[in-house]
Amino acid sequence: MSFSVRPIDTRDHDAVNALHHSVGWPKRSEAGWVWLASNPALQETNAPAGWLLESDTGEACGFTGNFVQRFHQGDRTIHGATAFSIIVTPRARGNSRKLLAAFAGQRNLFARYTFNANPASSPLYSRHGMVAWPPETHDVKLSWRVDALACAGGRMWREIDRHAPRLTQARHERLLNPRLRDPDALDLPTGVTVLTDLADRSRYADFWEALRTEGRMISDRSPAMLRWRLSDPDLTLRPLLLAFNRGKAIGGYAMAMMSKGNPIEPPMLEIIDLMALEDEPRAIPALMQALLANTRSLGAAKLRIQTVNPDLLRRLGPLADSARREGGWGHCHVKFDPDTPGVDTWSPTPFDGDYGICLRPVPVTGEERRAA
Repeated sequence: MSFSVRPIDTRDHDAVNALHHSVGWPKRSEAGWVWLASNPALQETNAPAGWLLESDTGEACGFTGNFVQRFHQGDRTIHGATAFSIIVTPRARGNSRKLLAAFAGQRNLFARYTFNANPASSPLYSRHGMVAWPPETHDVKLSWRVDALACAGGRMWREIDRHAPRLTQARHERLLNPRLRDPDALDLPTGVTVLTDLADRSRYADFWEALRTEGRMISDRSPAMLRWRLSDPDLTLRPLLLAFNRGKAIGGYAMAMMSKGNPIEPPMLEIIDLMALEDEPRAIPALMQALLANTRSLGAAKLRIQTVNPDLLRRLGPLADSARREGGWGHCHVKFDPDTPGVDTWSPTPFDGDYGICLRPVPVTGEERRAA
């Protein structure tokens, strides 16, 4: 049997969802696929939204998504892309190389990368010119447990699933925390507030402009882009946005969202973004303290950040030392355009990767979703 790769189109959504279902990953609604295709950065580059691996009989046997983002360095705007949801069925095993070749071979992008490789796939990326990056932190994930009992319950159910999967095949959602998720009731330290105003003329817009003028390479966090991110129709709970205020101005911000990796794991509060101005050393520790203080009350067993850069480690200080080091394999890989200057100033967070669009949402009732 032979296999070929082609860009996906709207007729492929059911097949792609079937591939996601086959590996236990969350499926997207039709509105969710339309939303992903409406990504302004994707439309600017005319890049495909992903690629489908097909057999010679037309069977969908693999997929990888292509999430394009704008990047800014001063007045210069460029684009990069992260691969997401790389899936290959058992009968097409070995053909992931064709999907990765299509992704890594894209032109007119300063970087093609993934920050979410699993241990099995990690060795494959070097075959396509992708290197482990950042050198110091490509294998680092940080987590802080706040509910040891729920975490232990997750480990117990994983062991049950490993030895007697028939007991978990019903996919009943377990370890859902009944405490819920009222941002208005957060316990926030002085200087940290919930960020709600993402207008083009707002304090957050001023913060974004200040970030841009620092001159480092940074992915697009403009108010318009955050509004687009938050409009994902498949979100069950609105991500939490926090601002660190210095007087009337914002000096840093954080984005975190609830996720539940599968039905037998407890919910997690995932840090999607954590950014501060270079001259504001108080912001990152204060925002982290705010997230840690509220993780359990939001219904999560653990606070986690899955892409870490050296500058963030330095800014976290003792908070990084108190974290559990997860990962241990190279989950971050990148292929840079050799003609792009300034890539050494890029300090990525999970926002730059696929976490904001690929995490499995926490199941909620209709009433809870409306309240969020």
